[in-house]
Amino acid sequence: MSLSLRIRLSMMMFLQYAIWGAWAPVLYTYLRGPLGFTEGQSSWIFSALWLASIVAPFLGGQIVDRWLPTQYFLAGAQFVGGILLLLTVKQTGFPRMMLFMSLYCLLYAPTLALTNSLAFHHLDDADKQFGGIRVWGTIGWIAIGWILSGWRSGYLLLKAADKQGDCLILAAVASLVMGVFCLFLPHTPPKKETESPWAFLEALRLLKIRDFAVFMAICFVVTTELQFYYMPTPQFLQDLGVSPAAVPATMTIAQIAELFTMALLLPLLLPRLGVRRCLAIGVIAWPIRYILFAIGKPLWLVKASLALHGLGFTFFFVVSQIYVDRVAPKDIRASVQSLLTLITIGFGNFFGTKFTGLILGAFKKGDQTQWTRVFIVPCLLTFACAVAFLIWFRDAGENVPAEEGAGPEAEGASPSEELARAEEAASEAEAPPADVEP
Repeated sequence: MSLSLRIRLSMMMFLQYAIWGAWAPVLYTYLRGPLGFTEGQSSWIFSALWLASIVAPFLGGQIVDRWLPTQYFLAGAQFVGGILLLLTVKQTGFPRMMLFMSLYCLLYAPTLALTNSLAFHHLDDADKQFGGIRVWGTIGWIAIGWILSGWRSGYLLLKAADKQGDCLILAAVASLVMGVFCLFLPHTPPKKETESPWAFLEALRLLKIRDFAVFMAICFVVTTELQFYYMPTPQFLQDLGVSPAAVPATMTIAQIAELFTMALLLPLLLPRLGVRRCLAIGVIAWPIRYILFAIGKPLWLVKASLALHGLGFTFFFVVSQIYVDRVAPKDIRASVQSLLTLITIGFGNFFGTKFTGLILGAFKKGDQTQWTRVFIVPCLLTFACAVAFLIWFRDAGENVPAEEGAGPEAEGASPSEELARAEEAASEAEAPPADVEP
């Protein structure tokens, strides 16, 4: 991989996650505080991205797999998205805020999968190189968090009151820059010469394979529990004594840990442990953190436990993306990445947002939240998911015994290969018997 390509892909990831990192950690507090929205209204707006991730990713994957070069789709979506964010800043009522945030998220949601698929398309060895590219997304998230804290503290001259929607303004600027930058990304054309014109239907067919379906099911459950980090943590930290201005920078502890985990641990451990064990490591980091959140003291230990989120994110989300790229046929790579986005960021985060809101409401007395009881719930569920990965999921790249009656070629088969073999066998079974001469 050339230096020029590495720089462009790294900058793409930097801007992609700087946009999201500008508003995601603090939007819920902004909606509940300065705008005065109810908990239900805030959860609906916060879940706009999750709803969009149910609708939009397959459309984006279909477009770039079959009709339009990926870099042009990304450029248009990000530039128009930046304009919509600037309009969102001006909204103070729930209906219009929900409308503009939803329109923006419909454009941003597909780009989460498509930046991954574009990077994978141009990498020579994804297992070794993707972590070094994707880590720049983490750096972007960290950088924008510190910029926001600096802006709120007055260190950047342009001090902004929280009620002015500073997090959305920063996201809009980053999105407009990303829109222009995408025009300079490497050309990534669609694959039009294929048997099926509908890439998203081909991606759905992979769910017929047991291990791929198990993988997606556990990913769904895991992401429902991650909203217990994203939604209440800013308020939780403030209740423990962290100042509102310091919250964005404090929460970047998770991304700083993610940076080192992605750059150093992932390339070292993934080839040795395989996908299954790395996914389990990623998931088990979260119940440990939730236990420390539930204890709630000392404050330094709670802050330090944010690093476990970075470890979990790398070994769960990044390894998941690598696994999906490994098993996806090349002509539907973007659509299979979009399927992962649909299951996790879409369905998982949406139902997780509603579930988290329900638990927060159930364990609240007056204005006080019973944080210990709140965090015990995701602790138990994420621990169960880690065990489920070890028991029921088989990585196609692991050396596992072939099933009884299967030939040696069945060992280590990818989901796409298993699906092709299964359909070929079914076709042969349905074919009429050949004539037998006497």
